[in-house]
Amino acid sequence: MSAQQATLLRIGDVARLVGTTPRTIRYYEEKGLLPPAEGRAAGQHRLYDEQDVERLRELLRMRNLLGVPLEELRELVAVDDERALLRSELHRTDERNERERILHRLDALAERQLAAVERRAAELDELREEIAARRARIAELLAESERSSG
Repeated sequence: MSAQQATLLRIGDVARLVGTTPRTIRYYEEKGLLPPAEGRAAGQHRLYDEQDVERLRELLRMRNLLGVPLEELRELVAVDDERALLRSELHRTDERNERERILHRLDALAERQLAAVERRAAELDELREEIAARRARIAELLAESERSSG
């Protein structure tokens, strides 16, 4: 068995490793968030490499932190994929105009990701304010109740 084959994992192992279920992994594959299994015959187990595991970890992290719908998650992943390609291009070129073009594109992608995070932060701030107002109203009602019974 080669070193490459030794690092391949089955879906149940990956699910345990990243803290999700095989069903979630299959769903992410179905929705195009994870790349399809290449060269897998029907009925055979899909094997996952370290790159698949890292991508899944990042998907779960974004989903959990941002709480975004899958379509928006797909867009964020596409941005991340493009960012990785651009970084690779940046490392391969010394040509000034090309480097500037790549850097401008990287900045635009980072701006898109930041906008998504800021939208989520604003929603969380609004929720926090609603809950704080609810608690303040409950505190008022408790104070009134204590005054009337005391």
